[in-house]
Amino acid sequence: MSATRLSGSRQKRASGWWSAQLRRGTRYLVIIIATLIAVFPIYYMLVTSLLTTHDAYDVVPHILPDWEWSNYVRAWNMAPWLQYFGNSLFVALCTIVLATLTSLLAAYAFGTMKFPGRHVLFMLLLGIIMVPSEATLIPSYLLISTFHWINSYQAQIIPFGVSISGIFLLRQFFLALPPSLWEAAQLDGCSRLGYLWRVAAPLARPALAVIALQIFIGSWNAFLWPYLVTSTDAFRPVEVGLRAFVADEGNDPTGLAAAVAFTTLPVLVVFLIAQKQFIEGISAGSTKG
Repeated sequence: MSATRLSGSRQKRASGWWSAQLRRGTRYLVIIIATLIAVFPIYYMLVTSLLTTHDAYDVVPHILPDWEWSNYVRAWNMAPWLQYFGNSLFVALCTIVLATLTSLLAAYAFGTMKFPGRHVLFMLLLGIIMVPSEATLIPSYLLISTFHWINSYQAQIIPFGVSISGIFLLRQFFLALPPSLWEAAQLDGCSRLGYLWRVAAPLARPALAVIALQIFIGSWNAFLWPYLVTSTDAFRPVEVGLRAFVADEGNDPTGLAAAVAFTTLPVLVVFLIAQKQFIEGISAGSTKG
């Protein structure tokens, strides 16, 4: 009888071990497939940037490159990239400062201060996310034109000076702060703004890093709006500069792929540097203590 029980116990342990291995293997398989799906477009872009022009137009895709490094030299010489990089960096940094500041102030008010209609106003603010950006292009363009900001830096900065997702993330962070911090700050003579700058904002650094990274990526990758409001190389960002490889007489796929490769590099570098803060900020904003 005891031998039968022992045998059954061993079978259960063996079955449990195989079930755990199966679940673990399934997770790894899903992760590998998702990684390949995410990485393959980047890999194919790099391969295309190193193909000959003849091979780039082949019907059958090429998995291995031809190592035509001259494509990068040609792509770099086709446009004033230093000017474009400087414009994109300036616009991105100014947008980060403005949007982070407005997000911090608005989220602090919604998260820590009680005033009539707070929840209604916050819901209306979140409702803006539901409005497609294309629906506001014409009104925004007319406003920018009224202010005589066409072909300027402020036309690319001011319309993106508020981040709704940033307000939401910081509000969640401020809601998680214990009230005892504000009570202790009051005993030390802190005002509302003093508490924000000395206590709340330093504690919200991970969330602020996430917002800054999101704004940087969004600003760097912006194309449609800068394309509409800029007309000279003096103010055009890198994404608009990529239009140099698209012409009426034909496109330059290898040159375009090479240009996309070196214009995407700054975003990858910034993300790799800030990935730790990004993960910490997402975790801090998604939990409420």
